Amino acid sequence: MLRRDPRLLKLPPYLSFLCIVVGVVWLLMLPLDQYSRRTYISENALLPGQVHTYFSGSDQNVFRAYRHEIDALKNRTNTEANDELEKIFKGIGLKVGRQNYTYHSSGNTYAGENIYAILQAPRGDATEAIVLIAAWKNIEGQFNRNGLPLALSLTRYFRRWSLWSKDIILVVPPDSTAGTQAWVDAYHDAHDPSHVASLPIKSGALQGAIAIDYAQESRFESVHIIYDGVNGQLPNLDLINSVVNIASGQMGMGSALQGIWKHSQQYDDNLKTVLRGMLNQALGHSTGPHSSFIPYHVDAITLQPVGQGWHDEMGLGRLIEGLFRSLNNLLEKLHQSFFFYLLIHKHRFVSIGTYLPSAMLIASNFTIMAIALWVKSGYREPDAAANKQANHDRHWTRQAAREEEEARLIAAATAAAERDVLLPLTFVAACQFAGVVPLFIFNQTPTSLLAPAFTLFSLFNIGLPYLASYFLTAGVRPPTAQQYMLIRSFSLLLLGMFLSSLATLNFSLAFMIGLLASPLSFARPWGSSAPTPTSTASTTSTTDIMRYVHATLLHVVSPPTVLLVSSLLGGVPLGRVLEEAAFGWNIWGMYTPLVVWCVWWPAWLVGQVVVLGRPPAPSENGKPKRA
Repeated sequence: MLRRDPRLLKLPPYLSFLCIVVGVVWLLMLPLDQYSRRTYISENALLPGQVHTYFSGSDQNVFRAYRHEIDALKNRTNTEANDELEKIFKGIGLKVGRQNYTYHSSGNTYAGENIYAILQAPRGDATEAIVLIAAWKNIEGQFNRNGLPLALSLTRYFRRWSLWSKDIILVVPPDSTAGTQAWVDAYHDAHDPSHVASLPIKSGALQGAIAIDYAQESRFESVHIIYDGVNGQLPNLDLINSVVNIASGQMGMGSALQGIWKHSQQYDDNLKTVLRGMLNQALGHSTGPHSSFIPYHVDAITLQPVGQGWHDEMGLGRLIEGLFRSLNNLLEKLHQSFFFYLLIHKHRFVSIGTYLPSAMLIASNFTIMAIALWVKSGYREPDAAANKQANHDRHWTRQAAREEEEARLIAAATAAAERDVLLPLTFVAACQFAGVVPLFIFNQTPTSLLAPAFTLFSLFNIGLPYLASYFLTAGVRPPTAQQYMLIRSFSLLLLGMFLSSLATLNFSLAFMIGLLASPLSFARPWGSSAPTPTSTASTTSTTDIMRYVHATLLHVVSPPTVLLVSSLLGGVPLGRVLEEAAFGWNIWGMYTPLVVWCVWWPAWLVGQVVVLGRPPAPSENGKPKRA
């Protein structure tokens, strides 16, 4: 009799809410030391900090000479600057290649020419290589005044050593976004020949990549390790641990993560580091020239000097030398350590087995509600005649009335009803495919029209649920209460399935989308507004008020509203956010816009239509009547 107890169908909403709460609390507990682990080097062959570095002394004069030459090329065109760099590379004795590319996104053209040089390993056979990247401009568009001369000085210094077993490739793109992407795509033969030229010379498989972002003029205190890749992908944790080990142990240099220069290693800073890392991973954008390498399973990071201290460019050079010496020891790609992790600070991290349940719990709340609604849709609702009879039989005792009521509810709850799934399936499928429209609009609209297009779409988005609900209920056969249940069930089932799968690829994006979409689990129609024999005008008015209040609250967590509020809180113009998203979609292969417009937005639209729905009230003969 337990499985026939109708009270079981009242349990899923509470269980769903519990999953959301536990998922959030789980995440908030991760910064505690009891739930994180201390970092360690898994790949013994790296031996970080075990060699003596010699980059100093006369190399500083070489650095200053190169910086003088780079300053003279600052205002030259990309081609003219590359002509001079080619002379420098050939003077060192390197093989030189150049590559043109042209990208188009949001009506803008991103064109330029990459130049790169290959230092062949004296003890290698050109089957493996390490990449050193020094772009003319960093990710913020600043002139990399010290980074490029340092890369040239290091390459010249490396040329004198015969210990290298892997080739060293120095790549100098004009920027840190399109140029690096064009080069790494062409290196792996994944480029479009109509927009990106092939590379004239290549080396072996890339074992790692280090980018230098040294735009500040003064000496520095710490080195900022930027490690987030496109679509939330991360480099092997051993690479980050090696930098921290060499910097702190051999150089006496501090390390910083996620823009927190002074980390107290207390809960507040730990949580801030986790949330900033999750935000970068959820956005899925490129955080530096290294980001383009990670999708090709090339572990890469960007090193950025920060703060005011006593370390100079020679200290950063020795850090990079030590890191290259460690990578040179590898017999195979880094694989021993973690690829899925959340860094708490430079000495502690959380592995995927610890943090993944928080996103899975939030995703499972949608699945729980979907299954409950599917089960509930297969049972008949108690009809009005039965309710009236139960209310008018006054001659029964209270105990007898209670027993009769329970028996009637059990009989009604276990009475099978045929499911009409055609309309719910069609409507949910239509909403899912409708997500292609905003995805196309915001990825193809010119930059100057992105903000106006978003404004028009936001206004249309406000009225769209009302319009869809009107056409849905104004037909000859408006959806019944059962069909509204099925619409919710199918939509929540898809949402739970998508987010559960996404959580294994991009935990942060799945967690944030799931949290913002969690109110959809409790979206329901507020009944018919038509008066019934047992209803009053005040009851009908209250139902309408609750319906529109609920719809307004859902508008607060709609994708356009969240996007607008996020841009205001972040201090970034909305047009810039949309331009960056379109650039990521067209050039980086960033799938965040796909998740927002083809997963989250359709589920939100279905939830709004359900809230605005007016299922026909059941009549005394058990058949629905129109509102």
